[in-house]
Amino acid sequence: MNDRTNPTWFGLLLLGIFLAAGIVVATFVIAKTIERVKFQNQRIQVKGFAERTITSDIAVWKGQITVRSPELVSAYNKLQADVEKVLSYLGEQGIKKEDVGVSSVSTIVQYKKTEKGMATNIIDGYVLGQTVELTSSDVSLIAQIAAGSTSLIKEGIEFSSYAPQYFYTKLDDMKIELLGEATKNALMRAGVLAKNSGSEIGTLKYASQGVFQITPVYSTQVSDYGVYNTTTIEKSIKAVVTIEYSIR
Repeated sequence: MNDRTNPTWFGLLLLGIFLAAGIVVATFVIAKTIERVKFQNQRIQVKGFAERTITSDIAVWKGQITVRSPELVSAYNKLQADVEKVLSYLGEQGIKKEDVGVSSVSTIVQYKKTEKGMATNIIDGYVLGQTVELTSSDVSLIAQIAAGSTSLIKEGIEFSSYAPQYFYTKLDDMKIELLGEATKNALMRAGVLAKNSGSEIGTLKYASQGVFQITPVYSTQVSDYGVYNTTTIEKSIKAVVTIEYSIR
């Protein structure tokens, strides 16, 4: 008998055809499912950037007056006289005495040393000091006072001027504005990338605010913890956000 007329062989042939067809269909369905899941999970992550230049609106300056003398009383008297000279100098610059903060007197006792450099309990002299502090919204005046304060040395005053610190009091409001601008910038970047890849921006999936970097103008300084420069009147404040969108 011819094998092709064998019912068993014919059944196996049909079964093979059905199995092959089933595999093709299953492969197609699986491929479409994977494609759909992959499509649904597609996201795009971008960073948004915003920057503003700000001018400090308040400044803080400190100066240290130091007096050295073998006698405590004479050291104190000279210190009081030197403080008055400093206040007079500030008054000439247009600063009222009541607007100047004057610290309490610090006292250091110096002891004589032996020829081998060992300390003794014999008093050799005293070092007294006081700090004057000034806070003003006239930042230019503070800068001028700090720069010219070394002229007090000519009057026999041991005076040390600290570098002024410049701050911006509306920083919190500025941060909110910059976050809005950085978010818009991120959306624009995401839109460009999605469009060039033949997609569209979907819903917001993730957003993260980076630290603010407040640096001198044109500075590239950055820090993981953020930077707050207080040495310059003009500053640059930068904000970065990380945004993730779905794409369709």
